[in-house]
This record gives sequence, structure tokens and C-alpha cells, in this order.
Amino acid sequence: MVSSPTTVPVYFYSSVSNLTRRFAEALEQHGRVVRDLSDAQVRHSETSGPWVLLTPSYKAGNDANVTLPAAVRSFLRSPVNRRHLVGIVGSGNRNFGEYYQAAARELSRTSRRPILFEFELSGTVEDVDACVRILRDLDEAFANRQRGDSET
Repeated sequence: MVSSPTTVPVYFYSSVSNLTRRFAEALEQHGRVVRDLSDAQVRHSETSGPWVLLTPSYKAGNDANVTLPAAVRSFLRSPVNRRHLVGIVGSGNRNFGEYYQAAARELSRTSRRPILFEFELSGTVEDVDACVRILRDLDEAFANRQRGDSET
């Protein structure tokens, strides 16, 4: 029996601007499974395997407020979800200056998970294509790992 290829899902949060949502939807159009953390049912679930976070960065006026969105923090409270997180895709606005991508970079530092890709606003077609390639490489790496595990 041939197993289906591993597709690492992307969990995302988007504010009312929907900039991050547009990028997530573009990934979905390329066959990526995306799950919206603004949905309470998704936010309170636990992942069953590797996943990638797509998150915006927010700067609310002072250093203490450089944070991940509340929905992302809520999802990451689960030890299972933290353990299964394999990488981060960050969206941001260069108008934030030194705080551009601050949330993704801080989470990467504290979780010791890599930033796989960064883009500005809702990204460009080229950004989506580059991110799709990175995620496909990640899928392949996990598929190879699963094949190796099943052969032992």
C-alpha cells in the first residue's frame, strides 16, 4: 500500500485587515491545508503531527506590547501544539521599523524553531511561490523521515 504524501498544515491568524488571510488563501490555492486560528474550534484543538505557524507581528506602541496575537498565544498554550511546531512564516509591515517581524522572530528564538519565510503585508505572487517551494521541501523532508522510520 502506498501512503499519501505528508502535507504539513499551516495554522494562521489574521487581523481584520485580512492581509495574512490572503497569503494563507494563496497557499491553500496551491494545495496547502490551512487552518484559521480565529475559529475557536481550531484554536482549542491539538495538532496530530508537524505543523507550521503563519502569524503577523503587531506593535502596539511600546516594547512591552510586541506580541503574538492572542489567538496564536492561546493555541501555543498546548504542550502538544508547541512540541509539533516545526517552523514559522511571518508577515509584517516594514513601517514597524525595528519591530518588523518581531513576533515571528521572538517566537523563533523562544521556541527554537526556524523562521521558514517572511513577507510584507499580503505578500507578492513571488512570495507565495517561494513559500510554497519551502513548504513542499518541508513536506518531502517529513515524508523521507517517515519512510526511514517505517523501514527500521
